[in-house]
Amino acid sequence: MMVTPKKRYGQHFLRDENTARKIIGYINHDYPAILEIGPGTGVLSKYLLEDLLLDPVFLEVDGESVDHLQSFYPAIAGRLIRADFLEFDLSTFRPGTDKFTIIGNFPYNISTQILFRVLEFRDRIPEVIGMFQKEVAMRIAAPPGSKTYGILSVLLQAYYHIDYLFTVNESVFFPPPKVKSAVIRLRRNDTAKLECDEALFFRVVKTAFNQRRKTLRNSLRSLADQELLEGLQLATLRPEQLPVEDFVRITAAITG
Repeated sequence: MMVTPKKRYGQHFLRDENTARKIIGYINHDYPAILEIGPGTGVLSKYLLEDLLLDPVFLEVDGESVDHLQSFYPAIAGRLIRADFLEFDLSTFRPGTDKFTIIGNFPYNISTQILFRVLEFRDRIPEVIGMFQKEVAMRIAAPPGSKTYGILSVLLQAYYHIDYLFTVNESVFFPPPKVKSAVIRLRRNDTAKLECDEALFFRVVKTAFNQRRKTLRNSLRSLADQELLEGLQLATLRPEQLPVEDFVRITAAITG
């Protein structure tokens, strides 16, 4: 009898085979090194193992899930790392491999933290395919002008193309969440480096959206004076109206 591990970090375990196969079908085989975060019961893992063109590694923090995976999928034993992704040193992962894909049914409680870590290692992670709470997925994929466009939207879209792939109903999980989910894909764009101070860019974006109801002349007062913003014709706008390029322009202007 298959025992479902206890959920951790707000995780809801995927149990629908069709959804699992659909997710796996979006993998780009140009990057065969795969890191699955939180494999849980192994619904995605078994398809990764079956694809001989892929070279997966599985990162799981929960002891019950580790025991479950090793019992039901013996082939996973040498590919399983017991660690918390938020604490795992990605710089040590596959040192001989330049790039790797991240995939997973991400625990809702830490999904945004996972993406901020992806941003840190964006030059090694050309693709991410993940299950998120639908609300978070829509926020990530939101265009400028949308009510859901925010910090995650700008920071991720600066370096990745975002594809909203499909919506997932509550019934395909155990235990079923109270919200719908969605699968999105991040594909690294051609921006090797922004044409500005990237650390300051992150700060500008976060500062602007932390006061998103204010115009930029007010929300960015601590970083940029009104004259500079007036010169860029952005002073009276709110942050959700600006595409990535305008945040880059502001950052570059601040540093002169």
